[in-house]
Amino acid sequence: MGIFFICVGVIAISANDMMIKLLSGGYPLHQMIFARSAIGMLFTFGFVMYEGGPRILRTRHLGFHALRGVFVVMANMSFYAAVAVMPLGQATALFFVAPLLITVLAIPILGEPVGPLRLGAVVVGFTGVLVMQQPWKADVEVSRLTLLLPVIGAGFYALMQVMTRKLGVTTRASAMAVYTQGTFLLVSVAFFLIAGDGRFAEGVQNESLKFLLRAWIWPAPEDWIVLIGLGTTSGLIGYCLSAAYRTANAATVAPFEYIGLPLAILWGWVMFGEWPSLATWIGCALIIGAGLFVFVREQQKQRPLPGRRARWGRR
Repeated sequence: MGIFFICVGVIAISANDMMIKLLSGGYPLHQMIFARSAIGMLFTFGFVMYEGGPRILRTRHLGFHALRGVFVVMANMSFYAAVAVMPLGQATALFFVAPLLITVLAIPILGEPVGPLRLGAVVVGFTGVLVMQQPWKADVEVSRLTLLLPVIGAGFYALMQVMTRKLGVTTRASAMAVYTQGTFLLVSVAFFLIAGDGRFAEGVQNESLKFLLRAWIWPAPEDWIVLIGLGTTSGLIGYCLSAAYRTANAATVAPFEYIGLPLAILWGWVMFGEWPSLATWIGCALIIGAGLFVFVREQQKQRPLPGRRARWGRR
């Protein structure tokens, strides 16, 4: 079931990314986050009722849930600040080092065994990041900092998902999704109170910072359907990702997140007329290849010996 949940969640993420980029020219990020989390919370409470009702929201690990929520907020802010000014496929490709980071972080945090071949695949994946970053090239279309933002977001996302696996032992997926949505709401309201009038955006030239700091505006009628779509996908994302990493081994689930990469390229081409450069294609190939290798090795490690019954409880 973990693989099913991660696939549904990644499809929802891809649609969510496209809609945020679609609205990024007129609305601040924190306003869109508020709208999608407020709507998404309604769907999330539906999942809570399905999994046992409000009683499952009780936890003895509120601090860990708060930290997990901060990680996912930082991951989102870093990634979407990049998406606003660079091709969706390229930003997604850089962000997709996250599954490799999850594989590495699973060693010290979860105690999951990861052998030298899989660690070598991680090195290959980060080589793909370097190819797309092109540090040897003096003239780049976007700033080095902007190119680094998806990788920074990937780091926070990896920490968040590893914590999901750790908390999932005692916490339902829908409960974790409620804590996540709640964190998004609190952070977006704080942004509104501090910077909602747009005063910090005055004179700012960096497009990513403008996206983070511009003033809130009342949505145009034609944008409401997109905002509702953001809320719907947000509800799916929060539940499905939590369920995936709660019910399956982190190193097994993580590589399936790569289905989001061709989806991002497709959205970029269809919606924004973007087509990846040769360096992006090469980097994508290295990152995807590394992720698939990690997945294959994980499956080999889990394969039971002939004549013995499988002891792997979750498939």
